[in-house]
Amino acid sequence: MKQLIHWLEHSFAPKMNKINNNVWVTTLKDSIMQVLPFILLGSIFCFLTVPGEVFGWQWWPNFWTPFGWTMGLLSLFIAFLIPFNLMEKKRLRKQRIIAALSGVVAFLIIISPQVIKDGVPGFQHASLGAGGMFVAITAGVFSGFIMGIFGKFSFFKETSVIPDFVRAWFDFMLPAGIVVCTLWILVDLLGIDIYNLLLALFMPISNVMQTPWGFALSLFLVCFLYSLGISSWVLTPVYKPAMLMAITANVSMVAAGTATHETLNLVTDPTVYSAYLWIGGIGCTLPLVIMLIFAKSNKLRALGRACLVPAIFNINEPVVFGCIAWNPIMMIPMWLMGIVLPTVVWIFTKVIPFAPIPTRVFDMWYCPFPISTWLTTGSIKGIILMAVCALLSTVIWYPFFRIYDSQETEAEKKAVEKK
Repeated sequence: MKQLIHWLEHSFAPKMNKINNNVWVTTLKDSIMQVLPFILLGSIFCFLTVPGEVFGWQWWPNFWTPFGWTMGLLSLFIAFLIPFNLMEKKRLRKQRIIAALSGVVAFLIIISPQVIKDGVPGFQHASLGAGGMFVAITAGVFSGFIMGIFGKFSFFKETSVIPDFVRAWFDFMLPAGIVVCTLWILVDLLGIDIYNLLLALFMPISNVMQTPWGFALSLFLVCFLYSLGISSWVLTPVYKPAMLMAITANVSMVAAGTATHETLNLVTDPTVYSAYLWIGGIGCTLPLVIMLIFAKSNKLRALGRACLVPAIFNINEPVVFGCIAWNPIMMIPMWLMGIVLPTVVWIFTKVIPFAPIPTRVFDMWYCPFPISTWLTTGSIKGIILMAVCALLSTVIWYPFFRIYDSQETEAEKKAVEKK
């Protein structure tokens, strides 16, 4: 175990942190996080549709319309933000607007053949929302890459008497023209279906996550990295689009009347963060915080009290960095959470349809359990399954907590004796 921890600390973690701080990774993470207000608004509009659908109120407003103007345009926003943020991080601020607009144009060129084929007018096509996020990411990255290459290019000498804003017009035409012409040639002249090629490329990620082993593997990876002090946001560029696509697909299936426990996607933001799994935060740490409050160790007892209120709202950085990260004793139960809990949830939702699978967009991860469970599932059985997860996590945390508490108590006694 000591050799493993040494390798993780001195080899694995530094490499992961380097990836986490890479300009491209941080650009993708920041861009996705910046659209969260629209995701939260979409969540609210999604819930406001429930009364009209449940009670059949004809006078109730159709909140799917504002839902479409928020969640339904996420990919368009992402295509704009990625090149914009990349130029900011590369300190090419003059190019950020033209880069962002080029990203939007690139995205629209790629999706146009599919939009025309489907005959969906206006802004209602699925590719503009969560369904096109991988395509938007690709379009944004391509535009940002081209703009970055020509970041310091200019047709004019520094001594030129031409006004700066006029020089900028001509200088920005070249990279923007390369973006537009490249995709125009590929999509329109050569007829290459980039949209479906990209979906086919990224779809295995989404499909793997919707399998029992993929579900457990993805959550284990989150817990594993978090136990090393590495934020799970490093996985955002892959996980977030896949989960958003999955929940919007669930919404569509419910609207079409084709939703069953077999067809619905289980691995979504609501399932993981609000319905069943991460009670108190990633790794289901609220039971551990409660244990810490009653610890024999003065240090751990104080930590538990300090962490209780944040844990109720699923904020667990204090407890993770206070007693889990790089602690060989407490890292193991954290890893187990990423394997045991998703397996249990899969069994009692997909294999045995005991509890419902969330079909509402809900990205308010800070909503306390079991309130969030009720809002996402609307089911007593859902709350029961959440309680089972809480009980299992308590059973997993407890023996490791006892060992750690004993060690800390003994260390405190020795410290007092020395004094």
